[in-house]
Amino acid sequence: MIRTPLRPLARILEARAKGENPDVIERENTRLRHEEMRDQTRARSEGRLLVLGVIFLCAYAVIGVRMGVMASSEPEEPRARAEGSHIVAQRSDIVDRRGRVLATNLETHSLYAQPPQMIDPVRVAGALAEIFPDLDEERLVRDFTGKRKFVWIKRKISPEQKQAVHDIGDPGLLFGPREMRLYPNGKLASHVLGGASFGREGVDAAELIGVAGVEKVFDDFLRDPSEESRPLQLSLDLTVQAAAEQVLWGGMKLMNAKGAASVLMDVHTGEVISVVSLPDFDPNDRPRGPTEGAPDDTPLFNRAVQGVYELGSTFKIFTVAQALELDLVEPSTMVDTSGPLTWGRHRIRDFRDYGAELTVEDVIAKSSNVGTARLAQKIGAEEQRAFLAALGLLERTPAEIVEASGSTPLLPKKWSEISAMTISYGHGISVSPMHLAAGYAAIANGGTRIKPTLLKRDGRQDGPRVMRPEVAAAARDMLRKAVTDGTASFGDVPGYVVGGKTGTADKPTPQGGYYEDKVIASFATIFPAHDPKYVLVLTLDEPETFALDEVRRTAGWTAVPVAAEMINRLAPLLGLRPQLEPGQLAGITLTSN
Repeated sequence: MIRTPLRPLARILEARAKGENPDVIERENTRLRHEEMRDQTRARSEGRLLVLGVIFLCAYAVIGVRMGVMASSEPEEPRARAEGSHIVAQRSDIVDRRGRVLATNLETHSLYAQPPQMIDPVRVAGALAEIFPDLDEERLVRDFTGKRKFVWIKRKISPEQKQAVHDIGDPGLLFGPREMRLYPNGKLASHVLGGASFGREGVDAAELIGVAGVEKVFDDFLRDPSEESRPLQLSLDLTVQAAAEQVLWGGMKLMNAKGAASVLMDVHTGEVISVVSLPDFDPNDRPRGPTEGAPDDTPLFNRAVQGVYELGSTFKIFTVAQALELDLVEPSTMVDTSGPLTWGRHRIRDFRDYGAELTVEDVIAKSSNVGTARLAQKIGAEEQRAFLAALGLLERTPAEIVEASGSTPLLPKKWSEISAMTISYGHGISVSPMHLAAGYAAIANGGTRIKPTLLKRDGRQDGPRVMRPEVAAAARDMLRKAVTDGTASFGDVPGYVVGGKTGTADKPTPQGGYYEDKVIASFATIFPAHDPKYVLVLTLDEPETFALDEVRRTAGWTAVPVAAEMINRLAPLLGLRPQLEPGQLAGITLTSN
């Protein structure tokens, strides 16, 4: 900056020439300079005060806003922040065909500890061991007094447990919000639902993933945010399922069976209305899988789908239906049932002597092994295999549960003539009760293949035709006669026209061969037989009852009475009214559309 001299020479000379005092000029210049300096200093000070005022104003505004937010928010525990807090825990509900909840979510809390924040770790460990008896107090003491800065204690706790932990009053114990999967009906339909567990976990959230059943098969759908929590609707009817489980449990205990299974299916849509496997489990507390022993020794084993068994004489109706379809026989055709039937070193016998001949319909009613084996010889192995494949009995069941992957039928390595003969009465081939239900549904609905489904459908299935309608009608009449005049006489239910076929098969041993005193007893039934709407397949594993002074193991004495009681209980729930069986009009046969 260039300053003006206090005594400018030009003005001094001019003042002296005029006789004026030059000091006046210096004093005036000094005054002007001081005023300029004063103005600059004041401006600088005022600017600093303005900036300082703005800073203080902003600081107090931020503090005020923060205090307002804190005053209007809910108090919460401090939480340890970790990566992955963006986990989406929401999972859609699962409902039955009427919209009743089978699986949903429940808000709960997790419990974890930050040992550096604890006041008295030893006391805390003892208090936690009292609240959670399954915790190891010594282990907790080591974790709390060691070098760890974070310790998971419980992934999920109840509100009562949370309050008890809160009452301990230690700042090192913290809670995290969490959602858990809840099955409000307990064990009901446990094998269908399967269960869910935690995947990725953080202190603020946990990922719910399906581990079995429909929970695993439809895991992507149930976790998809774009579905807007739309529920997964199953074909099951909660009321029917509860009644079926109750009856089957009582029947299993009454018949001293090791296990039991049942499948109830709509013959037109393929919807599985009820599927039961006993013993069962609670998916809210799913047990661990077995590490040793037979697979069916655990309640996790789904006998209705995973259990592939030789289902015995229930297969005979398929043999007869195919013989009718190929025009090899008529229902009244006489079949040679004299036995034993010898093929090489193999001998096929009947349970009792039925005489030298039976009609085709009596082969079913009396359950003749020899009769069906002779029909199988007429059919041929290749034709038989093709027919069973068309019914879906040679491939894995398409039911939408992950356990269906283990339902692959066990077939003979070489489908020879002797294989065809034994398969004709249900030996030498192993399928699941779900397979058998689908096969009987084809007979019940007039001859079209049905694929079982656990999802609700709005219309009939239009599967490929596997037999003519008149053949299916004749097969249904034979199933009805098996109940009225044959081995399933205990299966008749007053007011409901029932048709069905029994099956008793020796149970195979793990080493090969068969047990002498253990069987798989089955009853496959359709109702109402004159206009079928439902198929029920019921299987008992190792049943045994004492009647008429001897031990009875056959299906007619074990599975059939249980199935009859189940139909008696379920039919009203399915909307079927008791009615008289329509009589036969002269020259007219009643068939369903």
